[in-house]
Amino acid sequence: MTDMITIALSKGRLADQAIDLLEASGYDCSAAREKSRRLILEDEKAGLRFIMAKPADVPTYVEYGAADIGVVGKDTLLEEGRQLYEVIDLGFGACRMCVCGPASLKGKLDQIPNKRVASKYPNITRSYFEGTKHESVEIIKLNGSVELAPLIGLAEVIVDIVESGRTLRENGLDVLEVIADISARVIVNRVSMKMKAQSIMPMLDALRCQLAKQKEQEDTDTVNMQGEERAAT
Repeated sequence: MTDMITIALSKGRLADQAIDLLEASGYDCSAAREKSRRLILEDEKAGLRFIMAKPADVPTYVEYGAADIGVVGKDTLLEEGRQLYEVIDLGFGACRMCVCGPASLKGKLDQIPNKRVASKYPNITRSYFEGTKHESVEIIKLNGSVELAPLIGLAEVIVDIVESGRTLRENGLDVLEVIADISARVIVNRVSMKMKAQSIMPMLDALRCQLAKQKEQEDTDTVNMQGEERAAT
């Protein structure tokens, strides 16, 4: 009998995409699709238990062994800094962690002394400015719309996730520097990787195989589309 695997998922679109991928990889995730307010959804026959959690809590559950596996954004992993294995880049939920501010500051960011930086991600912000740029800044932690900070003079720039950039543009802001590419990642508890290897390793292999198939299909679709466009011209 294989070990029951507990998977922590970030509530919302990320969880839905992770469940789709698991099902495409051959796993029965009907328990996770159950319309319920329950936070733990279990299917003994499938050998899977799902924990539906806030994104910031997923790495904590995995680090402490409450969950064997988790799916969470790279932004959360960078911010939380937990001790675990990051094993697969799933590719979806793609965006960027950026330093943003008025477009007039492009190329001039290093010229501003004693900068104030507003962000929902103080640890990422500190690591980037102090660790990468070797610069001391004042970090202002915000929980809401950080785009407000430069507009009302609270901070010169912000550090935030950028997907399409539409919100930035509508508020007269732009990407000044890119800190990291962000996407959904599979994480595994260090002890579980050893103790439940018989169950976990086949799942990881199945996910990688399915991702490779999807990439191959996307490449084929792109080639076919380009061929159709050339034929049309």
